[in-house]
Amino acid sequence: MAAELLSYGNHQLSSIAWLRKFQASSRARLPVTQRLSCGRFGVPRRHLRAQLWENAVSCPPQDNVWNAEESYSNLQVQTLRNFPKEQLHGKVVLVRFDSRILLNESQASNFPTDKACFTINYLHRAGAKVILTSSWDHNEGSRILSDESAADYLSELLQLRVTAASCICGGIHLQMDGQGSGDILLIQNLKNHKEEFANCSTFARRLSMGVDIFVNDTLSQSHRILASTVGVARFTYASIAGFHFEEELSVLMKAMKPPHRPYIAVIGGGNLSEKKKALQYLISRCDVLVFIGRMAFQFMHALGMPVPPNLVESGSIKDATMLIRFAQERNVYIMVPEDFLCTKVSSPNTFSVISSNCSLNGWKPVDIGPKTLQKLSSLLLKGKTVFRIGPANFDLSQKVINGELSLNSLLSRIGHDGCCAIMVGAAACRGISNAINSQSVHYMFDGASVMWELLKGRNLPGVAALDKAYPLAADWGNIFPNPTLPLFVDIGSGNGLFLFRMSRSRKNKNFLGLEINKKLVSQCLDTVNLSSSKNLHFINTNATTTFRFIVSRYKGMLSCVSIQCPNPEHHSIPHRWKVLQRPLVEAVADLLPLGAKVFLQSDIEQVASKMKDQFILYSKGRLAVHCDEIGVDVDSDGWLKENPFGIRSDWEQHVIDRGGSMYRIMLSKVIE
Repeated sequence: MAAELLSYGNHQLSSIAWLRKFQASSRARLPVTQRLSCGRFGVPRRHLRAQLWENAVSCPPQDNVWNAEESYSNLQVQTLRNFPKEQLHGKVVLVRFDSRILLNESQASNFPTDKACFTINYLHRAGAKVILTSSWDHNEGSRILSDESAADYLSELLQLRVTAASCICGGIHLQMDGQGSGDILLIQNLKNHKEEFANCSTFARRLSMGVDIFVNDTLSQSHRILASTVGVARFTYASIAGFHFEEELSVLMKAMKPPHRPYIAVIGGGNLSEKKKALQYLISRCDVLVFIGRMAFQFMHALGMPVPPNLVESGSIKDATMLIRFAQERNVYIMVPEDFLCTKVSSPNTFSVISSNCSLNGWKPVDIGPKTLQKLSSLLLKGKTVFRIGPANFDLSQKVINGELSLNSLLSRIGHDGCCAIMVGAAACRGISNAINSQSVHYMFDGASVMWELLKGRNLPGVAALDKAYPLAADWGNIFPNPTLPLFVDIGSGNGLFLFRMSRSRKNKNFLGLEINKKLVSQCLDTVNLSSSKNLHFINTNATTTFRFIVSRYKGMLSCVSIQCPNPEHHSIPHRWKVLQRPLVEAVADLLPLGAKVFLQSDIEQVASKMKDQFILYSKGRLAVHCDEIGVDVDSDGWLKENPFGIRSDWEQHVIDRGGSMYRIMLSKVIE
């Protein structure tokens, strides 16, 4: 009998009435309060289930439960793909690689080893000095992985010499110079160091000692605060995402913003109270929400269906009822199982299929039943975006779960007509890759914990630690009437008063303000739209990481860059020069043509001196102090006595009005 029951996944499936209703126009619906006003929760359970079935989505939700746009923009990070390849040569690069690369192929069939290796090979070919670091179990599969055996395995996999280091210190890259110790260095297994999991600042500093660039290539650990993913980013001048990290991040972004509708989310697993906020977000985005794991019992209980007490989570009825109301308000259809594959409590080898409307006393659900799978299949075959996360079974101790296998088999075939299938979590990805047909469009990521954190609206520490990227190339033709005029860029433009005055007095140039404060940029753009300014624009961004991307695509010549009184609201001097970091100086020096200028000023002499020294140092002699042609006198210390543009910023005017001093310097590009 068990063999018979385990074959239902191959039956021919028919469509359901919901599919016709989905394409029809929206029907008038009863208010939620009226629907929940009689019986246990307002309606007899069979009627309420019928109403939920009828209330298929006919229009996408408009509101967000939390600021999804802001969370989505936080995923825009600087990537190795967009990082100038020539700047990698000779640099020491620390790569936090994904330890799943060390698994046997048979045990990690869904893990793209070749893509995870590509980052390391790319860096090596670019001439970088590569240091690898990660955390792995001592017993990966059938191998006992010591540091030396891991290095040997990576050597074979990468076809490069990988040498195990003797200590935790990025500075050991010095061993690589002229010693012939190996092409790539592997730092000790971080699993052995508690400082790694505590994100110890001292440990992170040791780990990144001598390192120029940090490359994170393990998104699956981004929900944790680790020294090797978060801490080290504080001590390197560039922190970017590797190719494998970038590709997996794109999977998460597709789940956040589905490419096509109808959007069907298939949810497994349990712990409703921990995931209710994530489910709220999914309801605000999807058209159908299907529960196939232990979480399904919480919704069944809220709908008045018979559920054994041991399957009901504490406090879940309140959360489930709230989510049901929220879904009905948005006309989102919630589907729960119609039947289960169960084992008899007194005889575990006895199987039976039991309807969800019947009592499960004496029976233990282990899987979804054939009717549930049939209805789910009909839904999925009409979906344009399918997102699946979490296990489908109810008892993880069961080794043979046909519903899980049948569902995965179905999901591997739904790529017809441009359907996008997004699989998240080990259970969702298991067995998918071998069955995918050539027309399917599938995206897989087995880090379910990472996805849940993102759906809850939380920032991922491993992503937040990376440099941010400006997501879109500016359309200069629509921004400026003449996008070939010389460009003046003010970094940290603040309230924009300096640029407004400059743009009015110099019509032969275009002016661009880069400011990290979104509110200030919004106010400046509103003023630009209300004024007659045609040669002025502002962009909300972190110029340290996006200056090169934005300005390099400008059609005209970059004539001048100014940084004036950085962070005037901070009284601590180190905060004043925080805006000026090596990547920004290098980008400015690279993009400025010969003879173009850099103007720096601050009301604190130490800050002005620090900015000048950094530009001279990081530009490698390409920028030098220049005062001869600007017609402004200098004092005994070499500072300009007046603003060379004849126009003061508001902070500059404030400092002068109170009797303070300004420290100004003009640099010029002298060497290409």
